[in-house]
Amino acid sequence: MSTAEEIHGDSEPWAEVTPEAARRLLVAAVDAFAERGYHATTTRDIAGRAGMSPAALYIHYKTKEELLHRISKIGHDRALFVLEAAADGGGTAAERLAEAVRSFVRWHAERHTTARVVQYELDALGEEHRMEIVELRRRSDAVVRRIISEGVQAGEFDVPDIPGTTLAVLSLCIDVARWFNAQGSRTPDEVGELYADLVLRMVAADGRGDWARRQK
Repeated sequence: MSTAEEIHGDSEPWAEVTPEAARRLLVAAVDAFAERGYHATTTRDIAGRAGMSPAALYIHYKTKEELLHRISKIGHDRALFVLEAAADGGGTAAERLAEAVRSFVRWHAERHTTARVVQYELDALGEEHRMEIVELRRRSDAVVRRIISEGVQAGEFDVPDIPGTTLAVLSLCIDVARWFNAQGSRTPDEVGELYADLVLRMVAADGRGDWARRQK
């Protein structure tokens, strides 16, 4: 499935990329990187998918790596926004963690092609760009860790290893991008609900059953 065919659960994902030619090249790059991998993709491949000449690509992006960085930066910014919105919302720690997981999973399912590139091509970035993205990932980790820590302090969660549990939660959510199929039996919303329930079981949230029943 191409980027253009992904499930759109929010506004146009690349609206911030202008002009139109730059956006077409970026969308083509996402499809090519997801299908062939970054290293096996050439600038000619990307330009061809966008219906443009290879020379046209360099008008908007100096290198293939710059394209990957742009994709990764936008994707990680969006993922961080989703987590922060849930963490800063109202409710108990259990409710906020469930919303964070639900939203994060839904984003990875709805944007599974984009998310595969964003999450799994980090090592292809140059050192400066890679460190910028690593910092965004650390901030995402910190958001989830904060919710779990607050749940422990409030007596809602029983988590002996908060950093390890945080890593497990994020890894579980991110992996959705690897296997999700829009033609499969579950919608992004359904997967989000399933994973939210699984994570609450993982942290042994008090009243988890009551929370789950309220969602039905």
